[in-house]
Amino acid sequence: MREIDVLKDKFSKEPYSRKFNIEVVELKKGYAKVKMKIEEDLLNIFGIAHGGAVFSIMDAAFELASNSSGIVSVALSMSITFTAPANIGDTLYAEAYEINTTRKTGLYEIKVYKEDKTLIAYSQALVYRKNKKILDVLK
Repeated sequence: MREIDVLKDKFSKEPYSRKFNIEVVELKKGYAKVKMKIEEDLLNIFGIAHGGAVFSIMDAAFELASNSSGIVSVALSMSITFTAPANIGDTLYAEAYEINTTRKTGLYEIKVYKEDKTLIAYSQALVYRKNKKILDVLK
């Protein structure tokens, strides 16, 4: 699907994702998996991964999965539960799954976990699906 290739290319050049070294592992319609290594500059005052860093990888997977259908989609809301800390050197993975879509909205489930499958964070998220096609916007 051409939309998938365009999304991967644009994501690899996105300044924010590059700042966090977030990489696409897998992307297909309604699903995305990304990864990120926790480095020292992503730690909070307690020496564990900052919640904003965990949110960032979660949001990256959400962005890709929700736009993978070829319709421009933007976040409306995200509810996040943090379940365990991530530490320096950990590689985190975020997977976003499409649960349901309507003409105007999309519901997604997102999980962040370590390589050993320890769950770090869980989210339910909602997008607004614009009346625009990805290929018309991301040229």
